[in-house]
Amino acid sequence: MILVCIILALLAGVALYDIFQRQHTVLRNFPIIGHLRYTLEMFGPELRQYIVTDNEEERPFNRDDRRWVYSTAKGDNPYFGFGTDSDMETVSNYLVLAHSAFPLDSPLERTEPLSRRYRLPSAKVLGGHRARRLAFRPASAVNVSAMSYGSLSASAVEALNRGAVLAGCMQSTGEGGVSGHHLHGADLVWQIGTGYFACRDEQGRFSLDEFKRVLERVPAIRAIEIKLSQGAKPGLGGMLPASKITPEIARIRGIPMGRDCVSPAAHTAFRDADSMLDFVELLADTGGRPVGIKSAVGELGFWRDLARLMAETQRGVDFITIDGGEGGTGAGPQVFNDHVALPFKVGFSRVYKEFAEAGVHEKVVFVGSGKLGLPHNAILAFGLGCDMVNVAREAMLAIGCIQAQRCHTGRCPTGVASHNPWLERGLVPTLKSVRLANYIVSLRRELLRLAHASGHAHPSLVTLESLEILDGRFGSEPATRVFGYDEGLGLPGASDRREIAAIMGNGSSS
Repeated sequence: MILVCIILALLAGVALYDIFQRQHTVLRNFPIIGHLRYTLEMFGPELRQYIVTDNEEERPFNRDDRRWVYSTAKGDNPYFGFGTDSDMETVSNYLVLAHSAFPLDSPLERTEPLSRRYRLPSAKVLGGHRARRLAFRPASAVNVSAMSYGSLSASAVEALNRGAVLAGCMQSTGEGGVSGHHLHGADLVWQIGTGYFACRDEQGRFSLDEFKRVLERVPAIRAIEIKLSQGAKPGLGGMLPASKITPEIARIRGIPMGRDCVSPAAHTAFRDADSMLDFVELLADTGGRPVGIKSAVGELGFWRDLARLMAETQRGVDFITIDGGEGGTGAGPQVFNDHVALPFKVGFSRVYKEFAEAGVHEKVVFVGSGKLGLPHNAILAFGLGCDMVNVAREAMLAIGCIQAQRCHTGRCPTGVASHNPWLERGLVPTLKSVRLANYIVSLRRELLRLAHASGHAHPSLVTLESLEILDGRFGSEPATRVFGYDEGLGLPGASDRREIAAIMGNGSSS
């Protein structure tokens, strides 16, 4: 009886508060009951995931996409029974691989260590054409994309790094600098953004002395990536809310506690393609490592200038990472998410053609990013001319992300993007690292299978001639025509093709 009275008193108190508060109309008009509306709104994404939407309806990753990532990460059977549930004939822009009548043998299941399973090295040497002192051929054409410590939790970064070791691939640090959580054995691509975190002076400008110190301290850094922009918020600087800044993050980035960490929209170390190449050569001469850039694609003038300068001068970037406008590991304003920067397929094809017309496309390692962690998207990226692909959100899914879309709030329920100790404790890095490795290896396996089905030993040898795009009206267009490629455009150069043949042997993955 006492308990009932207490409950009634609490409900009466809530009702009185709701009636007299002025901020929420629903609660003023419907006291107590109105809270149900906000509760349902709070859990709306989760409810839609499991109750409302069908297998191919949800965005950014539908249930079929997530199920494939989850099953491969857990080592479960990733096969689907009873045929496709895609409406191939009436869905526009539907990708189809034209398989060969004489395919190569598909890779067999392996029992060797994960890092050696379904070996898929890069078709090109990173820094090879520029003869960088520390040039190398990446062991995996599938790598972990840029996600910084700060945007992700310490446990998530550690899980990704340990998983990269197991899978034999690289991890990009993201623009937040190199933390101790990145140092569990994986090769690193150190990303430098407009805030120059970990290599900045007291005024926030780039510091060459700090840059040297980081390279001396972290021999795991194999390449440098200058971030111009990213797909989630192109044209805007990065922003890490004060609520997600811990003392450790502040120390690594060289920023104060208690304030939002805001990166400028543009770099201060250079102002155009010409001065950027000077900066690239400075970093490469200082560190000896390959240096590249990452950017979403907007206006083409910059890319045209860059290709021209590389053709006319002795300067150049070693690699270019193109991020699609559909990217999303960094939260941004909805209008920028939805309407700024070209989607990957359109943006990459335009940039690649600019470099091909200038005759310098074979001198650059092209890396794709933006929902390319699914086999059908990745094989199209290779057909367009990518030499490697980076995976970000798919890697997050592999280590436990449930697409709750709470990344920017600090309340990620799986601890992937939260620094809340209680939430983060649920993510055990040593266990989740195995799931990431399983996923990476499975993606490599599927890419090899797709390449072999089309009669090629390596995904980089799959061209747009092997791909068709259904138009949703019982017709199709060759992918070469859709993207405006000449015959053979997108293939590696002759020397690279010979090296691929030597590396891959007769098409097996051993």
